[in-house]
Amino acid sequence: MSAADIINSFGVTLILLAFCLLTLKKIDMQNIYYNLLNLVGSGLACYGSYMMRSVPFIVLEASWCLVSLYSLFKKRY
Repeated sequence: MSAADIINSFGVTLILLAFCLLTLKKIDMQNIYYNLLNLVGSGLACYGSYMMRSVPFIVLEASWCLVSLYSLFKKRY
């Protein structure tokens, strides 16, 4: 398993964790941890996709990361 695979796996695990917690109603979309899990997870998945030169997934994960970052800042200000 390459470094890119490990980074991608960890990032996707964080995104799936956020989704599972949301689905099980343990957190809601307004919870800072939900947005942090998505931000860090998508950031790692984006970096791993960059290492693998997978442009469609770079775009997907970068978009996900930016939306999560926007949600975090929107709550603060």
